[in-house]
Amino acid sequence: MSEDASLPDERHLAIRVMPGPADTNASGDIFGGWIMSQVDIAGSIVARRRAGGRIVTVAVNAFQFHQPVFVGDLISCYAQITRVGRTSITVHVTAYAERRGERGEVIQVTEADVTYVAVDENRRPRPLPRQD
Repeated sequence: MSEDASLPDERHLAIRVMPGPADTNASGDIFGGWIMSQVDIAGSIVARRRAGGRIVTVAVNAFQFHQPVFVGDLISCYAQITRVGRTSITVHVTAYAERRGERGEVIQVTEADVTYVAVDENRRPRPLPRQD
């Protein structure tokens, strides 16, 4: 991945968050599970919009950590729908870190493909609304 990328167009921005000391692992880097959680949240935002209601995460099809994340990095997660089925939506999420104290340095740190399923009030799969 690019060591000095630029952030993608804002129209695909799903979330922006800054990890703190409570989000670190034993080595002092941001815990991978925290990053996975942020990626899932970002993907679920666009999936829920497309589904027009409740969705659940059913699969993490791919997840790659490219660079570590540090306390104070500003993490921006961008999400894009890559596949729509009858009840499922697959979303590709990329996460970038704007490094603290290093003005202008932006690094892609993570990318993932996550699949969500639209569910009804009984938590059973439901067809997605048509989009014309």
